[in-house]
Amino acid sequence: MSHTPSPMPALPAFQSRVVPVIALHDVAHAVPLAEALLAGGIDVMEITLRTPQGLACIAAVARAVPAMQLGAGTVTQAADVQRVVDAGARFALSPGCTPTLVDAVRAAQLPFVPGVMTPSEVMTARDHGFRLMKLFPAAQAGGLAMLQALGGPLADVRFCPTGGISPDNLASFLQQKNVAMVGGSWLTPADALAAHDWPRITQLARAATQAAAAA
Repeated sequence: MSHTPSPMPALPAFQSRVVPVIALHDVAHAVPLAEALLAGGIDVMEITLRTPQGLACIAAVARAVPAMQLGAGTVTQAADVQRVVDAGARFALSPGCTPTLVDAVRAAQLPFVPGVMTPSEVMTARDHGFRLMKLFPAAQAGGLAMLQALGGPLADVRFCPTGGISPDNLASFLQQKNVAMVGGSWLTPADALAAHDWPRITQLARAATQAAAAA
């Protein structure tokens, strides 16, 4: 007997079609970075769990910048889910998707963007009730050509390609019918963070916002 999963909670509403993917090593950078992105028109950010400071950075932004729609990235294990909820993340993203992880986000009612790379993975995630997925790593998965190929047989899902997205190809990705948004790390260069160059972050965010609007 087939079973139709209950719908997953929807992502919080945000305007930006560009999602900065950020690995922070200093909690002191989190809040001014979020404010600089907002000033440039980006109202969503993914703070990853790739560094020991990730959870603390999520908590700092959740407390101080409520206008930012804050996602926790690199959520790869069920145990991560409650930790990011407790820190204040409003949704989570992962480079992959496992049944255990799906069970955890469903139990927590945490909006979730699973990672996929192949048609079978897309179909599996769809069977779990997801309609928005992270194509990761996008460049290695085939980039634009892969998205175009998936758009035929799997036209009812949309993607957030991440990995290999840059200002040079941003518009090309956003013009694809099955691309809802893109993720990228170019918006928060390490040297700008180290120098506390928040105006540069705002400038990069504004350029990305303008490019997305044009696309």
